[in-house]
Amino acid sequence: MELGYAISSEEHPPLDLVDDAARAEEAGFGFALISDHFHPWIDRQGSSPFVWGVLGGIAARTERLRVGTGVTCPTIRIHPAIVAQAAATAATMLPGRFFLGVGTGENLNEHVLGDRWPPADLRREMLEEAVDLMRELWRGDLTTHRGRHYTVEGARLYTLPDEPIEVMVAAGGSKSAELAGRIGDGFVGTAPERALVEAFDDAGGTGKPRYGQLTVCWAESEQQARRTAFEIWPNAALEGPLAQELPLPSHFEAAAGMLTEGDVAKTVVCGPDAERYAEAIDAFADAGYDHVYVHQVGPDQDGFLRFAERELLPRYAKAAAHA
Repeated sequence: MELGYAISSEEHPPLDLVDDAARAEEAGFGFALISDHFHPWIDRQGSSPFVWGVLGGIAARTERLRVGTGVTCPTIRIHPAIVAQAAATAATMLPGRFFLGVGTGENLNEHVLGDRWPPADLRREMLEEAVDLMRELWRGDLTTHRGRHYTVEGARLYTLPDEPIEVMVAAGGSKSAELAGRIGDGFVGTAPERALVEAFDDAGGTGKPRYGQLTVCWAESEQQARRTAFEIWPNAALEGPLAQELPLPSHFEAAAGMLTEGDVAKTVVCGPDAERYAEAIDAFADAGYDHVYVHQVGPDQDGFLRFAERELLPRYAKAAAHA
């Protein structure tokens, strides 16, 4: 198991995100995923910078950290040809240490140009075509593509990395996990559900990396952490299709109004007890994940990074050394 760090674009201004990435590298994290949103989930989170600009800053401030988007939707708000160019530039600036995480997106971000929000099966179809088109463009040839969802006329990418760009595909259900196994170079999930990993494997994912996101809130006391998680990240406790379907932060706030602090604490590891973090990380390992990236909710990124450097990273580095 390798531990990584979640760079939370919904919560922090862009220069702070760059600082967070640099501090994560200093603490000993080997990789990070940065969220790609147009809106935060709720207004209280307060930020949502353009991820591709932030990645340029991270490239300039880090030397070893592997960085991926967690995750980009290359289907509606941004045409896949533009995502292909952006990803190629990021990979050139982060040589050998960038990957593109993709998913079918959320209405929260994808409705902003007035486009229709498609049903899930159509979103998966669009994602598959988008990934095929991006890989075609990454070959560096003059490309014309006339597909069901996207058209490209005489396009060529001139700025390309020396190594192929890996595409990690996110999934929250079995059909998306199957798609990830079939078209992806790896898998991204947000819950330690073995059934999803098995669906990924059965569709061709065996031997490919699996990244799981764990949301936590470190603080000096559990009470303080629970309060912060409830105020800033109540959306963690929303179940079902709401995360994909609600279009506005105010709608998420309304839905979160039906939750309690205890509801959020059931889904977010809160407080200073390292054993609780290890238990949650190990649940991902038991489900078949080999990477876990940890999302610290709230402003105290320094406190969490010191805690991780002291309590978490050595534990898993020793486990890897004895594996």
